[in-house]
Amino acid sequence: MRPSRCYLSGAFVPLDEARVSVLDRGFIFGDGVYEVIPAYARRPFCLDEHLARLGRSLRAVGMGDPMDRSQWSALVGRLLADNDPNDQCIYIQVTRGVAKRDHAFPENTMPTVFAYSFPFPHAPLRLRQSGASAVTLPDMRWLSAHVKSISLLGSVLARQASAEVGAQETILIRDGWLTEASSSNVWIVRHGQLLSPPMDNLKLEGIRVALMDELAAAVGVALRRRPVAEWELRCADEILLTSATKEVLAVTLLDDRPVGAGSPGPVYAALYAAYQLAKTPAEQPSS
Repeated sequence: MRPSRCYLSGAFVPLDEARVSVLDRGFIFGDGVYEVIPAYARRPFCLDEHLARLGRSLRAVGMGDPMDRSQWSALVGRLLADNDPNDQCIYIQVTRGVAKRDHAFPENTMPTVFAYSFPFPHAPLRLRQSGASAVTLPDMRWLSAHVKSISLLGSVLARQASAEVGAQETILIRDGWLTEASSSNVWIVRHGQLLSPPMDNLKLEGIRVALMDELAAAVGVALRRRPVAEWELRCADEILLTSATKEVLAVTLLDDRPVGAGSPGPVYAALYAAYQLAKTPAEQPSS
């Protein structure tokens, strides 16, 4: 496998040689945003949607977009070509740049743009067959969770709580209502209907949220967005997680209690199969 190469503020360099100033506001304040774009067979999946969300995050924190859509696309394509394996994820991070330490936005700084590729972390077969486990915690994060900020300490602490007990995810509850998980959107199935909380400032709108509309319609599953109470989560027939790296994943154990029958359910099976079809590159017409 070739040595990893990354992009850092105008140059492509070996990943282990990339350096950022300790005065970068991303390092000092977590003042920046990021995006993760999956790619299958070196083809980015939902690229336009991911870049649009990156733009929304930048605007939400008062930063200009350092590249236009064609430049971002070219950067993603270059990283996919320069790195292995065929299935990859492209991580993009933009910070406000290097300046003396001051909470107020500095003037006339150049943003720091960093991007690199890492192998796609496909879920192990055992998780596909038996389902994942999760724990619940109160959602103690800031109130702008819709921004894909690099300030992720709240999510890090939430995820660590599940890691310490050997679970794969932490599902978050705020005032008795489901929000999301530490790094996933959460769906429940009750009486054959797929339910998810509506998007607002307390949740990151995962790219797979809109995609689930298409997948549910394709497999004939009714989907409804409305507030989901904690008791509904605990009584769900199925619980699903979606994210760029988890794709669609069933949760079969919540706080040490089986979810539904304790195994991945029929709605998960149908949606995961539909997802596999959606991510498969279309065959190019022969010349």
